Amino acid sequence: MNRRRFIASGAAGTAGAAVLATPNLASAQPRIRWRCPGSFPKSLDTLYGTQEFIARRVSEMTDGAFQIQVFGPGELVPALQVLDAAGNGNVECGFTSGYYYLGKDPSLALVTCLPFGLSSRQHWSWLTHGGAKELYADVYRDQGVVGIPAGNTAAQMGGWFRKEIKSLDDLKGLKFRIAGYGGNVLGKLGVVTQQIGGPDIYPALERGVIDGAEWVGPYDDEKLGFNRVAQYYYYPGWWEYSPSIDLMVNAKAYDELPSQYKAVLHAACTEGWHWMSGRYDVLNPAALRRLIASGTQLRGFPRDVLAACYRASQELYAEIGAQNPRFKRIHEKWDAFRLEQTQWLRVAEDSLGNFLAAATAQR
Repeated sequence: MNRRRFIASGAAGTAGAAVLATPNLASAQPRIRWRCPGSFPKSLDTLYGTQEFIARRVSEMTDGAFQIQVFGPGELVPALQVLDAAGNGNVECGFTSGYYYLGKDPSLALVTCLPFGLSSRQHWSWLTHGGAKELYADVYRDQGVVGIPAGNTAAQMGGWFRKEIKSLDDLKGLKFRIAGYGGNVLGKLGVVTQQIGGPDIYPALERGVIDGAEWVGPYDDEKLGFNRVAQYYYYPGWWEYSPSIDLMVNAKAYDELPSQYKAVLHAACTEGWHWMSGRYDVLNPAALRRLIASGTQLRGFPRDVLAACYRASQELYAEIGAQNPRFKRIHEKWDAFRLEQTQWLRVAEDSLGNFLAAATAQR
């Protein structure tokens, strides 16, 4: 017998057996088809694009066995009814922000963001290692869903206004589109706030139904054309420093998922969370330059306006906490985390930040 030929043929046979024994994930696992409506316009390739990104990654990681079909607002349900549809089981999941539904439970604002809150880096730490996962679980379950962090826009802008905001008096009677508790804070200062879904903001601003509106930041705001109907663009977006967007999964549908699919879903949402914030950090600076070049007037909120808004936000949290023990309990832990993080970052990063600012100014 030719020893070399025997070894070669044996190795080939072993390799062939290994190939034949390797299971195909798509055939080994159940085929699942979900529907996922979202709250964000299909024209926004980062917000809606993240919804598509997550669906694509779920399919890729299961070899096509687990498919999620995504829909824009109004195709299956209206933009601000996505949580209801997922919680009721009309759809298996939805891509939306909890603070759109704070009327159901004030703690739903916490799962997205609070005014004068966490940076995106701090927010991710809070969600993954700071205890938020356990604190939020009951909030989500009460709505019939399991909430999985699936996106974050990072820092936002302070919105578009038809007239300049020079003092607190300029806020009185102003009709402004805003979501979350930022609207309640501004309401304390005389602003007439409205929550309007993304697709409906431009026509409301164009017709004068509202005097101003906030959405996300330069890249998306440019796409939605707000600069064509409002001249003044303000910063910072103190009410949404790092809003988190969730995949709201019907609780029964989630519980019935195989464990492998649950792991895939969480992994895809984690990728989506970072994909979104990273993409915005790349796209926003260039978009802001284009807006300014086209005539947009960039303005910072006056110091007295920011100070008044901060005081009003603390009053609001105390008022809500007095009426809702769960909000109070979660907010106290959130606030302690925020203060600790702020102190740490001041020690770790402020000196470097000041140096870089000075060095850049000298260039």
